[in-house]
Amino acid sequence: MLEYDLDDEQPLTLDKNKIEHRHVYHGFKRLSDIVLSGCGLIALSPLFLIVAAAIKLDDKNGPVFYRQERVGRNGRRFMMYKFRSMCVDAEKKLKELQKFNEVEGAMFKMKHDPRVTKVGHFIRRYSIDELPQLFNVLAGDMSLVGPRPPLPKEVQEYSDYDKQRLYVVPGCTGLWQVSARNDVGFHEMVELDLEYIKKSSLLYDLEIMFKTIKIMVFPNGAY
Repeated sequence: MLEYDLDDEQPLTLDKNKIEHRHVYHGFKRLSDIVLSGCGLIALSPLFLIVAAAIKLDDKNGPVFYRQERVGRNGRRFMMYKFRSMCVDAEKKLKELQKFNEVEGAMFKMKHDPRVTKVGHFIRRYSIDELPQLFNVLAGDMSLVGPRPPLPKEVQEYSDYDKQRLYVVPGCTGLWQVSARNDVGFHEMVELDLEYIKKSSLLYDLEIMFKTIKIMVFPNGAY
């Protein structure tokens, strides 16, 4: 079961060499990523069209998809895709909103972010905005399950301990998303990511994916 107690956890030091040499696990994980993301893109194509139309109706001047540089395994950078859920000039407005950040550490979260559009609120609540990342999974930049890929500016603030979450391919969902999500701060998120890396297996990934589907129907604090 996906149980954890952050208060009882001791700092985790992971063996990077051991993680990288789990060739059988990584091979099967990559195969399942290709098959499931490919099938997902085909099955969800009608939903993609509906969401794209809704985004355009809500804000016809902006793009449907949002591209953002993220940091993946071992610090490799890539462009991550999402459905656009914010106003077009969201990045420009971020600086003035930093003082309202509701989490500690190297990330920004604001429950009532004024940059989020009407459609954006809905697709974020049900994690629909994340679905285009299936293209990233198919390309190999991401996996279905793993730590969320951080922004380059966030990684610049990482300690060596925090950088352990970059030992594996980042994911669309993970232990953080199916447990505490926005109810914990950055450091607790890191602990959950390291706990996932330590316990990772195909069955564990499958359990997290099933819980993710449940959370998409019954949200657990997404914003």
